[in-house]
Amino acid sequence: MNNEQQSFLLSLVVPVYFEEECIAQFISEATTELEKHQLNYEIVFVDDGSEDQTVSIIQEHIKQNSRIRLIEFSYNHGKASAVTAAITYAKGDYILYMDPDLQDPPDEIIRFVNKIQEGYDLVFGTRQEKKDTFINRMMSSIFWLTLDSLTGLNLPRPLAVMRIFSRRFADEFLKYGEANRFIEGLFMQVGMNWTQIEIPQRERFAGKSKFNFRRKMELAFNAIFDYSDLPLKLATRFGAVLVAASVFFGTSLFIARFFMEFKLGWPSLFLMLMFGFGTNIFFMGLIGKYIGNIYKETKQRPLFSVKEFYNIQEKA
Repeated sequence: MNNEQQSFLLSLVVPVYFEEECIAQFISEATTELEKHQLNYEIVFVDDGSEDQTVSIIQEHIKQNSRIRLIEFSYNHGKASAVTAAITYAKGDYILYMDPDLQDPPDEIIRFVNKIQEGYDLVFGTRQEKKDTFINRMMSSIFWLTLDSLTGLNLPRPLAVMRIFSRRFADEFLKYGEANRFIEGLFMQVGMNWTQIEIPQRERFAGKSKFNFRRKMELAFNAIFDYSDLPLKLATRFGAVLVAASVFFGTSLFIARFFMEFKLGWPSLFLMLMFGFGTNIFFMGLIGKYIGNIYKETKQRPLFSVKEFYNIQEKA
């Protein structure tokens, strides 16, 4: 590592949530790698409302290493807000975003540093092979298929959490103040000069992932509502198809009633009413979701609420 490489500050930003089983090992591996390459670094953890020993473990490591910092949220705000807070308080010339579960190996840090110094503003990590169960891999495929088909974001795949970006990129990212935050979508929105590198993936070091299928699909649909009006267009088209179908079947029933021996029974009427009311309620809910998002944005609440800062200066 030459002197020029040592002159910049690298910030690791790491959101944590119930990670007491992983966090000590992550700190050990990450600091070993950073110090091996003589990097000037800080590690900014953001605790997103954990109720286990995550915070106390990080506090103990702060006593041993002054480069470790911690922001503790008042309650669970969600990962997007935690990432935003970490980037807000990170001071680095380059900022490396990681998860603490060690699926993306810390020994890849130097590759990201070297790559972004080629002149990029953002370097995504993509996974060589997803170390996961068949069910989880299938759920991830459904997640990405839903996301790609309805948002058109065209994110690199299979996307890893690990990525590095410049201070210029971080400053642009922080200008986006919306409450409904899909981090990957915001990164693509900022754009700039980006590339990707392929990295291996380990199995999770310990514990269980908090990002289950339900949360993945919630994230996918939040991204769809944030970055696409396609559901509204589909609702309009579907409504037009229903109107056309009702005219056709109404005409057919009229002809059958007066020119054939055909009796209209209550089951057919019941089914038509049930279908009509169900469709109406569904699309009212769809429109309501968009209106709800607008409502959240108009309130302009802070993106996060901090309970305590550890080894980090609170901004004025």
